[in-house]
Amino acid sequence: MERGHTIWQWTRKYVLNKYVLTLLIFAVILTFCGEQSLLNRVRRAHEISRKEAELKSYQEAIDETKAQIERMNASTENLEQFAREQYFMHADNEDVFIINETD
Repeated sequence: MERGHTIWQWTRKYVLNKYVLTLLIFAVILTFCGEQSLLNRVRRAHEISRKEAELKSYQEAIDETKAQIERMNASTENLEQFAREQYFMHADNEDVFIINETD
């Protein structure tokens, strides 16, 4: 019985101290409550990293498109080839055959 009584005294003296309880409540509030909580900050950091990766992929697509535009502006043959492949355009004296492969 003496051992249980000593643990209760220790708990009451150190854990249930008003300063320790205030610190614990403050830590819980900072971690879980409000817009600036630790959980919200972690979520925002994850969202920022995801958006940065998305921005990088869009920037790569923009750079690729700019390079393609430069190639097309370099010669009319490249521009004609692009128009033929993408939009099935043809000259007046040409015939275009579109073949659909089915399984």
